[in-house]
Amino acid sequence: MEPLSSSGNGVADLIRVSDVAVASRDDVPAVARATRDCARVAGFGIEDAECVILAATELATNLAKYAAGGNIHISLMDDGARTVLQLESSDTGPGIPDTEQAMQDGFSTGGGLGAGLPGIRRLMDQFEITTSSDGTRVVARKWSSGR
Repeated sequence: MEPLSSSGNGVADLIRVSDVAVASRDDVPAVARATRDCARVAGFGIEDAECVILAATELATNLAKYAAGGNIHISLMDDGARTVLQLESSDTGPGIPDTEQAMQDGFSTGGGLGAGLPGIRRLMDQFEITTSSDGTRVVARKWSSGR
């Protein structure tokens, strides 16, 4: 995923950051609130705000369910041309054995609908997942359409 930059040096202006530790499903509402606050500051419309809140909620739920916890890092950045809300989910769980399969609609190892990761990819403008036996990192970005 390419870095955000306002000056051509690879660095975007950081507007807001929120880190939320996720140890259980009880932490998911805190992730939704923090994401809603950032979407409001970014000037996201209702539809875009709901997309990022749903994506953040799904990432947090996955942390609680599959990785026994982790962290959601919410960044709001301005690269000079646009504002972007970035969600970064990271854990030290067992990793995802088959990422390609996990990204297919309908596939679930937890008995769910299998819409989580593929849904996040559709809701956000940019999506990247890296995984290994040391954990999983998901980065998803949504740009504000307010400009």
